[in-house]
Amino acid sequence: MQPRALTILTGASRGLGRAMAEQLLAPHALLLTMSRRPRAELTARASSSGAALEQWSIDLSDGAAAAARLEQWLSECSGPFASAHLINNAALAGTPRLLADSESGSLAAVLRVGLEAPLLLSGAFLRATRDWNIPRKILNISSGAGRKPLPGATAYCAVKAGLDHMSRGIAAEEALIPNGAKVVSLAPGVIDTDMQTELRDANPHDFPPQPHFADMKLTGQLASPNAAARRVLGYLNRADFGSNSVADVRD
Repeated sequence: MQPRALTILTGASRGLGRAMAEQLLAPHALLLTMSRRPRAELTARASSSGAALEQWSIDLSDGAAAAARLEQWLSECSGPFASAHLINNAALAGTPRLLADSESGSLAAVLRVGLEAPLLLSGAFLRATRDWNIPRKILNISSGAGRKPLPGATAYCAVKAGLDHMSRGIAAEEALIPNGAKVVSLAPGVIDTDMQTELRDANPHDFPPQPHFADMKLTGQLASPNAAARRVLGYLNRADFGSNSVADVRD
């Protein structure tokens, strides 16, 4: 039997994550999703495509619990696999609001889901697959917001900047060991998602860049989730994946 390609994907219930999940379902694939809401239609699509699918209903604000569950699951996998990929996609933008006007609990959730959970999940993935003699990759979904400040979205910017430097650090560590994992923090471009809708609908007093985000929608500058997913997954499968640990899908 041909070995399956294993992909672990967080935040698969909507937007870019949902589109990636649908496109990852293929014969000889095993997809594990970690989201707040499993999707029945994804199960049906997996059955018709010949893919294997496991969906976890999980709260990524408790990254330690999610990482422990993933590490145990990976350690019990029968394998062998053709490859193993972790895609840290889940994120919260929080309420668009200046930091001085923001609620601490909301800010903490943004940091836990968008940065703490990817860090802990990456550690669990690397530990559990350290002795797997197959290609291993970690793809962190970053954003231009991590490279250019957005007033009113400081926590989200901090998360994405953190993902970028976290990826540099992991890449440097993995380069020191045989068959180290390849790691990239990838900005996927501007995508027409629920998060974009929230930013467009924000009060410009709370989120000063709001007019710019509204204009991008009006002038057709937003990619569809399906188109963005194709570009992101295409980047994941590039032969030179990992040559730059921080990248933009538009490069």
